[in-house]
Amino acid sequence: MGRLRSGYVPLPTPCVANSCSRTGPSRVCCEQSTNAFSLYLQHNALHIFTPRELGGMAVRSVIDPFNLLTIGGSAAISVATDAHSRYGPGIFGTAKESGTLLTQDMTIAFVETFLIPSIDHQDPRFHRMPNASRKRRIAHCLYQPFWTDSDTGQGMVNYSTIAGSIIVEAVDSTYVPYQKVGWGPGIERVATGWATDPAGNLIAEFLPDVARHLNINIVFVQRIINRVALQEGNGTP
Repeated sequence: MGRLRSGYVPLPTPCVANSCSRTGPSRVCCEQSTNAFSLYLQHNALHIFTPRELGGMAVRSVIDPFNLLTIGGSAAISVATDAHSRYGPGIFGTAKESGTLLTQDMTIAFVETFLIPSIDHQDPRFHRMPNASRKRRIAHCLYQPFWTDSDTGQGMVNYSTIAGSIIVEAVDSTYVPYQKVGWGPGIERVATGWATDPAGNLIAEFLPDVARHLNINIVFVQRIINRVALQEGNGTP
């Protein structure tokens, strides 16, 4: 069992009488927790990922139903709001743009979730810090795209974002239609991606807190906003 990352303070497990046995003398035992906080602790536990695990993580991030839904939704909105869409109008235009976005997702997942972390043993996940102060949480969101953790919990340069975005841009330029090519536009798209990456972290960090107070399901909203940030960094100008 892996240890938790520094900075994460677990809550005590609730203890109730007779939770160990329904018969015999009365005893006080700690219940096995299955709540969301328990899942959160598992998510933030240190774990050395194998290439196979990283590959599975990359595949799941692409085929996740919410991800596929937001790809189709964002493509439909883009085509519907642009009467002169470069992908063409209607269903065919939406299908073409959806295919481009899906291919971009696959490239990003392969490079930034599987390939680079397999080489440098980086933890590709973003870890929330709900127990930290607000200032520390904001700072964590801002610097995480450039300084992150290895899978052993040690700080390291976030090569998945820095080097990965450059690799993804080079690959994208070979198949993404209608975008400007060359060093200048490429550098601009990479820089835009770096600038918008913290926005996705801020959403992931704080939106669950807002949803808990409002008692709404915000997964779809969060993914739509993340998709907008992705398109700003890697989409067409």
